[in-house]
Amino acid sequence: MDLQFENWGLISYQEALRKQTELVEKVAEENLPGYLVFCTHPPVVTLGRATKPGDVFAWSGETVEVSRGGRATYHGPSQLIVYPILNLTFARKGRKDREIVGYLRVFEEAIVDVLKTYGVQAQGRSLHKNPQTDAEADETGVWVGDRKLASLGIAVRKWVTFHGAAINLQYDPKAFVGMNPCGFTTETMTSLEQVLEAPVDVAQFSEKLRLKLLHIL
Repeated sequence: MDLQFENWGLISYQEALRKQTELVEKVAEENLPGYLVFCTHPPVVTLGRATKPGDVFAWSGETVEVSRGGRATYHGPSQLIVYPILNLTFARKGRKDREIVGYLRVFEEAIVDVLKTYGVQAQGRSLHKNPQTDAEADETGVWVGDRKLASLGIAVRKWVTFHGAAINLQYDPKAFVGMNPCGFTTETMTSLEQVLEAPVDVAQFSEKLRLKLLHIL
């Protein structure tokens, strides 16, 4: 049995979190492989467990405290949001059962592989070297040189993952304003549109990533 895919479209962060929680319980109780969810959110900043004072200093929009790892992260309509609700008791190629770090690396690598189809050379955390002085900044995600294109942060309950990745596809000058995303400066963040210096077909990218993740997770 494979992961089931769901596209929630534009959905409020709080509603998406509620639906994720319901799926976590369903996957755990019925011992299912899990779900792969794509969506996008109205602008919101989520505060992970490692968020520090000063990470959000002039953001005027909604903020939500969440149980995932990592620091403050922006979510908005310029991104593709990916929520794997994954049963980690199922071993898959590239990771053992109940292996959280292995799951994160496989997740990053899937995004890296899709970016290669656009001619973009990216790296996951394991290959990226932090150019900044904040040793506690959260490097988990996908990088193009010294710019961060995707942020990852997860939580695990009953060996089922939730939360996931925010992938910056389109340029939005209002994104990341008034905060230090994942402990970095706003200027550290980039988008696929900025890297390519050309518009991005969001539906095309989403389909490539959907197929990759369903194959690898």
